Parts: sequence; structure tokens; C-alpha cells
Amino acid sequence: MPINRRVLTPVAAAPVILAVLCYFFWASIIQSDNIKGSKHVLQDAKTIPLPAYGPESLEFDLKGEGPYVSVTDGRILQWRGEELGWVEFAHTSPHRDNCSMHEVVPSCGRPLGLSFDRKTGDLYICDGYFGLMKVGPEGGLAELLLDEVDENKIMFANQGDIDEEEDVIYFTDSSDTYHFGEVFYVSMCGRKEGRVIKYNMKTKEAKVIADNLLLPNGLALSKDGSFVVTCESSLNSCRRIWVKGPKSGTNEIFATLPGGPDNIRRTPTGDFWVAIHSKDSLFSRLCQFHPWIGRFFMKVMKMETAIHLTNGGKPHGVVVKLSGETGEILEILEDSEGSAVKYASEAYETKDGKLWIGSVFWPAVWVLDTSVYDSK
Repeated sequence: MPINRRVLTPVAAAPVILAVLCYFFWASIIQSDNIKGSKHVLQDAKTIPLPAYGPESLEFDLKGEGPYVSVTDGRILQWRGEELGWVEFAHTSPHRDNCSMHEVVPSCGRPLGLSFDRKTGDLYICDGYFGLMKVGPEGGLAELLLDEVDENKIMFANQGDIDEEEDVIYFTDSSDTYHFGEVFYVSMCGRKEGRVIKYNMKTKEAKVIADNLLLPNGLALSKDGSFVVTCESSLNSCRRIWVKGPKSGTNEIFATLPGGPDNIRRTPTGDFWVAIHSKDSLFSRLCQFHPWIGRFFMKVMKMETAIHLTNGGKPHGVVVKLSGETGEILEILEDSEGSAVKYASEAYETKDGKLWIGSVFWPAVWVLDTSVYDSK
């Protein structure tokens, strides 16, 4: 039966109408939201350039020296101060011949979350290709500790935190399908295929304590060790998973955030800093509205384009401080123009009153004195 021309005409016109709407309203569609109560202070942070890209996670050793950062080419670098600069501390793969400072090469690995064991000085590394790894206090080539749990491959080890009393590390495996290089596909596909894993550092046993999570990204342990908080980037939220006490084995939403969260770190006082890799926007809400919409964008755009659009066409930096007990938002710090901080991936507060910020893509870290925002 031939298609009625009256039906065909509107159908054929739909792409044209959509294209016209996008042409006139595209800037509004991708523009990032304004965040109420945000303090615009991150542009005042000091920039410390790196000889590599993507210092995704930061950590300090037993002596308080550092930061140590995980970078795109598979290495962990240590900051030795203005005079010595950055020096190589460790790497996660012996294959170093074709590693790139700008792009991830799977054979070189991609170290992400870093956690020092304060008792031994060992550095535990979540690698987005290999799994959970460890390197001794002297650095060098890291050893693989765990690359599967329950006969399922660890595809995307992301961030962990250590309970030193129990000698265990909790960490996220963000996807059972994609590695780090496809992180935005994980975010857009809408599949709940992430999990949180508990690894006993003495017995070498591992078990899944939570699954069916939508891109569990960062993870941090509470001050009393009773729960861990993991950030589900695709849901703009953090989830509390109880690991001790009468609620052990249960979980609930801990905080709702003004954008997609990346890593989370506990502060010296027991609160949490969460880095927001991109603020919310009409485009991001559209992608999250239904899984098929996100999967459509996966098919029609490159990864670089997805990153550009989810950042509103302009890299920016946002970090959020949460109450360690209630998840209430205590502070929001921002560089909305990206004049200094871009693609914030982690915020790490040290005991000397400094806030260090890493980036998943940019070749720099930033440091801000906490008195800058406390006075505003």
C-alpha cells in the first residue's frame, strides 16, 4: 500500500525542523546550568603544569610528600617541589615503547585512583584496563593483584579507599563492558553494569558488595569505616553502601549533585570533596532521559564531541564539599569559565589547609588555600 502523501510530507519535514531548531537553540541546549550558592574562587588556584596529560587522581605518601598523580601514559608521577618538579615514581605496564602523553594506549594501561596503605607504604592503583595493582614504597613496575571477581573480568577499575584496621581496600569497577577509554559511552549507554568490590589485602580474597550500579566512579570510606560512598556519574548522585553495623549490606542515595561526579575524597575532618567533571545542562538531561537517547548519541558522535557537548562547549571546574554524616552540600567551588581549572576529576584536602585538584584530561594540577573560600 503506497504511503499517503499527507503522511509522508510531515515525516520528511521532521529532520529539517529538528535541524532548524538545533541551529537557533543549540547554544541553549548545551549551555551548563548556573549553580545557586556557588563560590567562584577556583580561578584563583595556583596552576602546576605537568609533562603529561590527565592527572586523574592525587595522593600523598606517609611523610606527607607529593602529590603523586596518575597520568594518561600509564605512569604515576611525584611532585618534588619547584626545584625538582615532577619525577617518575611508578608505571602499571612494562610496555612503554608506544605510550602517548595525550591519548590512552591500552597496552600502557591507564592508572586512575591512588591509595597509599599508611601501614606499609605500598601504593594501591586502580588501572582502567588491568584491574587492581600495587607498587612498593620505592616505586617501579606495579604488580597485578586482581583482574577478575566471581569469574567476571574487571574491565574498569576506577577508585578505591583503604580500611587499614580491616586490611581491606574497597574499589569501583565502573563497567563490565567498557574500559576507561570509552568512559563517556559508559555514561551514555544507560546500563547498570558497575559494581563495588572488597579486596582483603592479607587473604587475597575478593567479593562484590554492591552491583547493578550506573557508572560508579569515585569511592571513599567514611571516617568511622561503617560505610563507603560511591558516585554514580550518570545519575548525578552519590550512594552510601553500609559495610559494617546493623545496616551492613544495604545502600541508599547519600547526595544529589549539580552535575556528573568523578572522584570523591574524605577530608581530614571526615567530610567529603567530590569533583564534578561537568555541570548539568539540557543536553545532559536529554541524554539521561532514556537509555536509547544516549545510545543514539554514542553511534553518531565521536568521544571528543561528547566530551565537548557535556561540558557546555567550554571546559570548566567544579568541586563540591559534602557532610560526612548526612551528605548535605556544604560548599560549591567553581571556575565557570575554565580560566584555570578544567575537567576537574578529584579534590584532595590536606591537613595544612590546601585543596589540590586534579584533571582527567588537562596537563596540570591546581592548589588553592582553603582560606580563600572560607573567607567568602
